[in-house]
Amino acid sequence: MVNPRHRLAMNVRYLGALLRRFRTTVLMAVLLFGCMPLVYRWRHAPLDGSRVSLGKALRHVYFLLYGQPSLDVDDSLLMLLDMVIPPVGIAVLVDGVVRFAYLFFARHRQDKEWFEVIAETMKGHVVVCGAGRVGYRVVTQLRALGKDVVVVEKREEAAFVSVLRDEQVPLLIDDIRSPQCLPRTNVNKAAAIVCATDDDLANLNIALDARRMNPNIRVVIRLFDDDLVAKVRDTFKAEALSSSSLAAPAMALAALDPRIIHSFRIGTHLMVVSVFEARDGLPGMTISEVRDRFGALTLSMRRQGSRDEWLHPSGETRIQVGDALTLQAEYKDYRQLRAYTMELEAPVYSQRLDSAS
Repeated sequence: MVNPRHRLAMNVRYLGALLRRFRTTVLMAVLLFGCMPLVYRWRHAPLDGSRVSLGKALRHVYFLLYGQPSLDVDDSLLMLLDMVIPPVGIAVLVDGVVRFAYLFFARHRQDKEWFEVIAETMKGHVVVCGAGRVGYRVVTQLRALGKDVVVVEKREEAAFVSVLRDEQVPLLIDDIRSPQCLPRTNVNKAAAIVCATDDDLANLNIALDARRMNPNIRVVIRLFDDDLVAKVRDTFKAEALSSSSLAAPAMALAALDPRIIHSFRIGTHLMVVSVFEARDGLPGMTISEVRDRFGALTLSMRRQGSRDEWLHPSGETRIQVGDALTLQAEYKDYRQLRAYTMELEAPVYSQRLDSAS
């Protein structure tokens, strides 16, 4: 759900961006309805010698837009204005007012001009290219962190296009490699761009164009070719991630030990995250002792019988029987800790099903 304050701030910024974009229309409206009635009041002299009221002068200017003057003028300047105001007003003012109202009230997510105005209101936002599974999860995580996000997707029928629109995420349907696409995302003021399409070449093209338009932008590229990852990181100075390299450790370790809930690499070190239930060995130790002895960081802790998760417990906290600890450690240290708790071998899947039933 969108925070009401955040929604109000977005609407105010959006209105400001519209006023900047339609400043010619605003100036024309001020000139037409603010200054022209004063001119008619000054120069128009009825037969009885009394000046025309400001309200009648304003009404005359208004109806001139429709070619229906309400005053009979014989002054040369006013006659010239009677001829100039209708075509100029229709060409500039009416067209601008209609487009302004359309963009402000309609706000169609598939409209490129609407998207461009929304992007103009943002600064330090993140541009996500691709509305597939990866792109959608990136958007969800960024929004949970409070970041402004805009999304670009080439295909209207992409998996999460309708979902993103329902969640009121600014979404542009366009070919990301077209010359006008990235400028519409206000990439010059963006903090980062995430290239998450399913085409390596397209992701690289997007990254190069974004870096050319904004040399300080942080670039994150999703690549399927593992050979390109290291080259892009070294030569392009961008964060390149391979889906297969990210998934491989998790899949391999899940096959060996289903108790491992997450895994990742830091350089050459394979790190794992797992939940330990304090039964043997751990009760009586402190959080600091577990870290110093096994190199395991305690990410969270939950006391037996409690549903509250205690993030980053202090080092002096003493572990009790039945405590559930979420620990992060290098894989070899994790194995040593499992051995210390007398449960080195991973549980057999069928046995876990039997115990659960």
